[in-house]
Amino acid sequence: MEYVYAAMLLHAAEKEMTEDNITATLKAAGVDVDASRVKALVASLAGVDIAEAMTQAVAAPAAAAAPAAGGAADAPAAAEEAEEEEEEEAGGFEGLGSLFG
Repeated sequence: MEYVYAAMLLHAAEKEMTEDNITATLKAAGVDVDASRVKALVASLAGVDIAEAMTQAVAAPAAAAAPAAGGAADAPAAAEEAEEEEEEEAGGFEGLGSLFG
């Protein structure tokens, strides 16, 4: 997630989304940078309106937090399932485009 956070920080600072800028941001935060992940991030963000994607991403958790039709008893299982999906996606860039577009 720190790679996505670096992209969001660059966006907020109105800086260009380049491999060098993302690498510098991550290094400044003390992250051991993987050049292939940086390259994949820059490629996946090409042509994406980050401001719009962030707006949509903020609204999505509210919809996901709605209780299941089964009631409160199903809520812990649904929360656990959502957490597992999040962990699976955090390991790579699958689904990264969905965060931003």
